Amino acid sequence: MDIKTRKKIILVGDKVLIAPDADADRTNHGLYLPPGVKEKDKVQSGAVVQVGPGYAVPNPHYLDQEQWSTTPKDPIKYMPLQAEEGDYALFLRDSAIEIEYDERKYLIVSHSAILMLIRRNDYVQSMEQ
Repeated sequence: MDIKTRKKIILVGDKVLIAPDADADRTNHGLYLPPGVKEKDKVQSGAVVQVGPGYAVPNPHYLDQEQWSTTPKDPIKYMPLQAEEGDYALFLRDSAIEIEYDERKYLIVSHSAILMLIRRNDYVQSMEQ
């Protein structure tokens, strides 16, 4: 893909972009579920694709900045989120917003709607071996 035509997703604030599980519309035996049955589930899961910058908080050092300072400071800082790219998230389905991007379905979820994260790290991988 040409760099000039490539699009970039920028998430705002505490939003998390999640790729939902592909088999969420089927049972364990492979039967397709009608939309009414799927919508009754309160919890959904998927892989975290991208994470926003975090919760906006005021920068206390911004007010202390001298007017003649040559290095400007941002008035807002961000408190990072717990979710990271590659995590597996369980979240409340009602708070998810479904979008389609590059012919693939994603969900945008507020970080506060995430119930649990499953993260694979080096320690877990070494324990399994």
